[in-house]
Amino acid sequence: MIDGTASTVPILLGALLLDAALGDMPALFRRVPHPVALIGRMIDRLDSRLNRPERPAADRRMRGAFALLAVTAVAAAAGWAVSLLGWLPTLLAAFLLVAQRGLHDHVAAVAAGLDSGLEQGREAVSRIAGRDPASLDTHGVARAGIESLAENFSDSVVAPAFWFLLLGLPGLCAFKAINTLDSMIGHRTERHEAFGSWSARADDVACFLPARISALLLMGAAFCFRPASPLGAWRAVMNDAHRHRSPNAGWPEAAMAGALGLALAGPRRYGGTVVRDAWMGRGRSRATRQDIRRALRLFIAACALHAGLLAALWAAG
Repeated sequence: MIDGTASTVPILLGALLLDAALGDMPALFRRVPHPVALIGRMIDRLDSRLNRPERPAADRRMRGAFALLAVTAVAAAAGWAVSLLGWLPTLLAAFLLVAQRGLHDHVAAVAAGLDSGLEQGREAVSRIAGRDPASLDTHGVARAGIESLAENFSDSVVAPAFWFLLLGLPGLCAFKAINTLDSMIGHRTERHEAFGSWSARADDVACFLPARISALLLMGAAFCFRPASPLGAWRAVMNDAHRHRSPNAGWPEAAMAGALGLALAGPRRYGGTVVRDAWMGRGRSRATRQDIRRALRLFIAACALHAGLLAALWAAG
């Protein structure tokens, strides 16, 4: 078992470094299920069994709360059990549950797809963004890739690290369960508006502080990456982040938009429905594949700053 909290920061740093070096390891997880895939299977089974359309909304909402508690408890218990085995299994588990390299590679694939043509760009962005790819032009594809990069910097890098530091591996596993629940059932659709409502709220709470930390990290990274603008990032966050339909996504998206002189979010189409959202930033909405690559460089700088701050925390302790 890990001895106290003194080893938490070096284990987290090791997990981030392993992830930066190895990424998602798709060859391995074509043969064995990824931990997040196992969480997804449990959610899918509960959704199919508990979320019957003939049941009243109040009943489905209650059953959704049970699904949230059940999945989160199982994930936290699994994390606790792994942590009992010592620092190495904990390190490996944490490595599997952060996704900075995988996020980078998926967004880089959008830029590479646009190099080949619009259809290739649409196909690549459909793997990371939920909007209708056929409705996107080249600029829409580029914006979707950059928005996904910004939002998932919080959800896939900063938030997992935050909850690992706060509650160890059980906290990280519980967060991944909540975040996966939100991504699968936390939608305002006819099927999931009631059943997934508690999962969506839980994710809002779990990501509240990490989203704001992510915005600060992107602002700090803008000092290290020219021609990004830390002042532009600050202004966009102060002016626009609170106007986003999500209580959290607007913070890293506004920081990214302001740093790069772009306008992100705005009206977009999901499942045939147009979502009217505020623009983040006051720059260009006509983003390009070159802007995706600029965003990726800013993301790398923010990840490096994040790791550097963790190393400083370790040294100070």
